[in-house]
Amino acid sequence: MIEAVSRPHHTNFPDWAAEKPEVVVLTGDLTRPCELGLFRDRFPERTFSMGMAEQNMIGFAGGMAREGLAPYVHTFGVFIARRTLDQIEMSVAYPNLPVKMLGFLPGISTPGGATHQAIDDMAIMRTLPNMTVLETGDATEVESMLDVAHAVNGPVYVRVLRGTMRRLFPKDEPMKLNQARVLGRGGDVALITSGICTEEALLATQALAERGVGIQHLHISTLKPFDDPAVLETVLAARRGVVTMENHLTTGGLGSAVAEMMTTNGAGGRQIRLGLQDTYAHGATQAYLMRLHGMDARALVGAVEDLYSDRFGVDDEELAEARLIDAHETFKSEAL
Repeated sequence: MIEAVSRPHHTNFPDWAAEKPEVVVLTGDLTRPCELGLFRDRFPERTFSMGMAEQNMIGFAGGMAREGLAPYVHTFGVFIARRTLDQIEMSVAYPNLPVKMLGFLPGISTPGGATHQAIDDMAIMRTLPNMTVLETGDATEVESMLDVAHAVNGPVYVRVLRGTMRRLFPKDEPMKLNQARVLGRGGDVALITSGICTEEALLATQALAERGVGIQHLHISTLKPFDDPAVLETVLAARRGVVTMENHLTTGGLGSAVAEMMTTNGAGGRQIRLGLQDTYAHGATQAYLMRLHGMDARALVGAVEDLYSDRFGVDDEELAEARLIDAHETFKSEAL
């Protein structure tokens, strides 16, 4: 049984920061939604609620970083990517300051609809000079991304999961910068996933393997830089083609990063990109939206069948049996 973990950032962040007095927190009136209640209670003098003024918050964080502090900005990813881009560019990225921006509610992990779903944040952040871009995929990565981000001597943007989630990866195997996790081995299909799509992919890979499909499955947590040799080796070795799965638009995120690597290195195989296809999502549960937009285990099976020009007879009941637990929170208004 895979472990379900409740609010790992809420409990882990204060302990992690306890012996780091330089770490301060800024939040745009989202203390509870960004799981900062425990940190605020333990370190009120290091917690700054900046109100619904995200642009000012980023400029303030840049000033703090210039004074030797380590500001951790907590807000929704959609607000970082859309509301504060100019401030990030001029007050953080251009001077290459160590401001860490934690963006919650990545992609369609929220029922809040287009106003709250960060579907283009990775595309935007990957274009910024000096910016490091990370994405968490389970409880272990939510806990260990802090060490990775803190070690970067410059700005970092992190897509952070919240609430109840699975621990897909062992606790003693933390996230590592620019290093993919190998979750399956095979030479037919290169499967490259990130974020919540990795969990969905794992539901389908066993069924496909039982039907003779050799899948080299890599989980990606670093979107920039993106030059891990393991990714290129996997892509070059795939006999049938490449499938990427991401909780993001198929333009500018993981699929684009892989396509850029393939083109640069002369890898001429076929690539199928699963993700949002040039569309906004609407308010609904994560499971519903992943099925609607072709981002779930069923979509992965279809993509592999497409590469083979064949059908493998994997039905929904078989995929459902692979769901050992349902760790996702049900819809409720406070999910925003």
